[in-house]
Amino acid sequence: MSVAAAGLVAALALTGCGSSDSDDADKGKTSATPTEAGGDGGSASGSIDGAWSGVTDGKPIALSVSGKTAAVVADGHVCTGEVTDHGKPMLSLKCADGNTDRTMGSIESNDGTKLVVSWDAGAKDTLTKTEPGKLPKGLPTELPTGIPAP
Repeated sequence: MSVAAAGLVAALALTGCGSSDSDDADKGKTSATPTEAGGDGGSASGSIDGAWSGVTDGKPIALSVSGKTAAVVADGHVCTGEVTDHGKPMLSLKCADGNTDRTMGSIESNDGTKLVVSWDAGAKDTLTKTEPGKLPKGLPTELPTGIPAP
């Protein structure tokens, strides 16, 4: 399994994580959380909670959101952080390897099944919500070449 595929599986697994103590403190609130908003201008057209996947520039992208926690796996980088609200939902992430391609992203649109994220570094990802227990569509099916034998 390639590093990107392993990272994709790890990001998708994050969606199944349980709630934290801070989630319990938020249960009584009535205002919309950043994960409940989306769509153009931050309208509440669909939740961003869940697992999302897509392909940008021929490379698989996976985003997982659970409450205010988010993780993205893209181009061999694993980045984690939180969903914040700056008038519309934003992803504020930090990559383990220091990469900055996808560290600050704004939700441009979200209809509950398609999510568009524009990243400050220039990338724009169009992602599709994945179904639990199923692999996302568009994953590479060919094995990488040029890998030395063990």
